[in-house]
Amino acid sequence: MLPRLRTNLDFLPSPLQDRPGLVIRDPFQYSDATLIIPPALVACLEFFDGTRTGLDLREYLVRLTGDLKVSDLEQHLVESLSSAGFLEDENFARRKEQAERAFASARRRNAAHAGSGYPGEITALNETLRGYMDGMAPAPANRVLAIAAPHVSPFGGAEAYRAAYAALSPADAERTFVILGTSHYGAPERLGLTRKPFITPLGEAITDTALVDELARATGDAAAMEDYCHAVEHSIEFQVVFLQHLFGPGIHIVPVLCGAYAHSLYGGGLPEEDDHVRRILGALGDLAAREGNRLLWVLGIDMAHIGRRYGDAIEATADQDEMEEVARRDHARIERVEAGDARGFWELVQENQDDLKWCGSAPLYTFLKAVPSARGRLLRYQQWNIDEQSVVSFAGMQFHSS
Repeated sequence: MLPRLRTNLDFLPSPLQDRPGLVIRDPFQYSDATLIIPPALVACLEFFDGTRTGLDLREYLVRLTGDLKVSDLEQHLVESLSSAGFLEDENFARRKEQAERAFASARRRNAAHAGSGYPGEITALNETLRGYMDGMAPAPANRVLAIAAPHVSPFGGAEAYRAAYAALSPADAERTFVILGTSHYGAPERLGLTRKPFITPLGEAITDTALVDELARATGDAAAMEDYCHAVEHSIEFQVVFLQHLFGPGIHIVPVLCGAYAHSLYGGGLPEEDDHVRRILGALGDLAAREGNRLLWVLGIDMAHIGRRYGDAIEATADQDEMEEVARRDHARIERVEAGDARGFWELVQENQDDLKWCGSAPLYTFLKAVPSARGRLLRYQQWNIDEQSVVSFAGMQFHSS
């Protein structure tokens, strides 16, 4: 049997005119390889489903090329996918074990997106962040309970980031920031935790290990400690960078990755009908009730994902045509969040099994259930073309207690 092609890879049209085809890359960074599969061979990937043999692939290549001598082409394709770590074979298992062991044993969580999502050099980063935050309004008189900011690349969502972080004041520097980030790669109905301090070009953020350990004890197997997803996830890292810019490198954080509530989304019912989710919400709710204003909650969330990049038939353009209806539906959900109506928000997410593909729905629902007194206010809503055919929406929000 041919090994199965990993299902958790990124597949994108090649942006290179002189090298058309399908780009494959590994968001987990078990491998740093990037492959471009030529258009004529893209259909060959269907043979790597765990049910086909090398003979099946060879027969297809013979029909495709009209040449009986395809063994070298077959071998090259299999070896290229395997050596890149893209097949579920021994090579990938070895890479995965090594990467996860290295993260678990590391003292620190190093920056994964410096130099790509934001400048990796401290002077350039400070200058860039000052530019993003330029013109921010004075902080409100009342201290906020929480903010929601995007986790899209900061250069794409600068206005929403600015709106969210402008809601904070210098007095917030002494609080502990509980960062609820979207877990793009983690298990559904689970939290991802880590005790490691977060390193960025600005310095070392201090993880409150006592609170992390408390969450781990209270949630049991509903949370993964030293979750490898933290090593590659951007939804928390981007928030740490902005917080360090405002308050200095040594901020205190509790980094929490929220897996999707897929069982509820696709099977119906409320997320907390799942025992793991019930424990998650209970543990975070107990923490919020006891710690009160010592905590400031930061939600790293994006909203809708529409267009070819995300499997839709349409070519999406921000704020135009179909995206106007997306904006209307986004705002309907945001209104439920503003009202602190967790159930009403989730019912809207469940419509059409979330055809808007909100990747921030789990952190939002988690926060609304853990802190039921929270009432929100939309500060800035944006849509951004992440490529010519695809749009992401996101917002900056602030929350106070009712």
